[in-house]
Amino acid sequence: MFDTVLVANRGEIAVRVIATLRSLGVRSVAVFSDADADARHVREADTAVRIGPAPAAESYLSVERLLEAAARTGAQAVHPGYGFLAENAAFARACADAGLVFIGPPADAIALMGDKIRAKETVQAAGVPVVPGSSGSGLTDDQLIAAAREIGVPVLLKPSAGGGGKGMRLVRDASALADEIAAARREARASFGDDTLLVERWIDRPRHIEIQVLADGHGNVVHLGERECSLQRRHQKVIEEAPSVLLDDRTRAGMGEAAVQAARSCGYRGAGTVEFIVPGGDPSSYHFMEMNTRLQVEHPVTELVTGLDLVEWQLRVAAGEALSFGQEDVRLTGHAIEARVCAETVSVKEGARGFLPSGGTVLRLYEPQGDGVRTDSGLSEGTEVGSLYDPMLSKVIAYGPDRATALRKLRAALAETVTLGVPTNAGFLRRLLAHPAVVAGELDTGLVERVVDELVSTEVPEEVYEAAAAVRLEGLRPRGDGGWTDPFSVPSGWRLGGVPQPVGFHLRTQEPIEYVPRGTHTVTEDRVSVTLDGVRHTFHRAADWLGRDGDAWHVRDHDPVAASLTRGAHAGADSLTAPMPGTVTVVKVAVGDEVTAGQSLLVVEAMKMEHVISAPHAGTVAELDVSPGTTVAMDQVLAVINPAETPGAAPAEEDR
Repeated sequence: MFDTVLVANRGEIAVRVIATLRSLGVRSVAVFSDADADARHVREADTAVRIGPAPAAESYLSVERLLEAAARTGAQAVHPGYGFLAENAAFARACADAGLVFIGPPADAIALMGDKIRAKETVQAAGVPVVPGSSGSGLTDDQLIAAAREIGVPVLLKPSAGGGGKGMRLVRDASALADEIAAARREARASFGDDTLLVERWIDRPRHIEIQVLADGHGNVVHLGERECSLQRRHQKVIEEAPSVLLDDRTRAGMGEAAVQAARSCGYRGAGTVEFIVPGGDPSSYHFMEMNTRLQVEHPVTELVTGLDLVEWQLRVAAGEALSFGQEDVRLTGHAIEARVCAETVSVKEGARGFLPSGGTVLRLYEPQGDGVRTDSGLSEGTEVGSLYDPMLSKVIAYGPDRATALRKLRAALAETVTLGVPTNAGFLRRLLAHPAVVAGELDTGLVERVVDELVSTEVPEEVYEAAAAVRLEGLRPRGDGGWTDPFSVPSGWRLGGVPQPVGFHLRTQEPIEYVPRGTHTVTEDRVSVTLDGVRHTFHRAADWLGRDGDAWHVRDHDPVAASLTRGAHAGADSLTAPMPGTVTVVKVAVGDEVTAGQSLLVVEAMKMEHVISAPHAGTVAELDVSPGTTVAMDQVLAVINPAETPGAAPAEEDR
């Protein structure tokens, strides 16, 4: 076993790897950018090295700086985690050239399976069924369009490099192919530095099932069962579980053997995952999609049902050990389910900002552990969550003797999860896990999108405003010595010689509101309890944040006078604002341009996600305050669109 291992990653996966290193008595080396100088993974490692400024390209993606950090700390091996350089063959080769052991597969296997086009050809030659699609690498836009038309829409555009759903586009309208290919290339280039695309037939209502494989350097390859990853949004997994309710023993064995053959076909070593697309109506008709040559985000569910520490086995295999067990020794016991907690704004009126990356400072944090619940996290109170890195903050995993028990435990654990200061999707995930289709195991990759409106709150509950008002009332109460109190200083609405008037507060979450509290309340430093209509509601609190059952609300004071003074600066015009903190990557218009309703004007990117800003109506670009590369804050004005004059409209008063 190694003495010192450098973890070339950040966040929850770095914390996870460091935990296993500690359990094995191996010294851990963390690396950090300027944005992560006080991050949890830095504090938990035995030592840490600064590798550059905040942008990933100058820190976590810098092979040179990572190798320098390894040399300075005497590391013998490098664990890449997932994301960043985990599936970068050049990095694996650079580690070997520097005399370091790369804790992952051989560079040639990474290169082969990292090219989805070559990967499909290789596993197909080994007898593994693949999804029908385009053939050949380096296809032009016109060739991709021709292949898509030949296959027939709907089709799926996929980057040949990378994974994690980045750059994937489902196209149902052939006329949109050109725009979707351009967008897919941009996202793939930004995420992986490679905009090569392929196109595949889209299978309606498919299930996404993957097989965990483990191979050593002595010719032994086993599979550790499957994970069901069908609950996805925008091709990003949100819930994963093991085992799948879809597979019987025969299908599981067949898919497992296909995964083993895929691993053997590329000379694999270490932990890897073979992903299959499976028609829900015919589980035996599965097709290879791709192989992820790294540890998966969802690896904890496999660990819980097999009793194996996959990070430990990555280390042991990299150190030259042989697997101490065979396929006949692998047993799947019980059921495990994982939920990915991401920095996202999800509970917004009319969905205007639903599921957009968010950010902020973690003001209050509680992450459940124990009694069949595990939280893998990179958070601590005070953590700054920005827009530079992936939005996933943590993973909450529950284990039980059966699926129903695991579901109940995970819902309860998400209700206990508190991350005030940074909007997350924890409440949404809890509601998703209670949906009848999920409870019944009737899953497919489009389910979340079909039921999302049922799961996203469109209104702020009254008790949230009641709790916010209770905090403000408490802050107004005099802190005297028990003697006489000036009645004018008490927030009771007392009036000299008159009827007491209720005390109201101008507040704002999604929309401004004047709220007059009407219930009873109890306020402590970190909790607020209010009783409305005989029902008691309890919230976690921190500054202007309130949280309950995984949901959180940022309730701020609202000044109606100041708002009225600024209102009308562009009367009749629409100010287009940034829906999330991020970077403007594309600007398609200039001041003075005439635009049509729905026309794409700009693209804002954050946390490897793109958001298109479109014209709300026909008109003229009156202001344009950004250019490609501009960093923007949430709600920052990007452009102003003056509406087009309506034919036959009456002249304005000042024009008469």
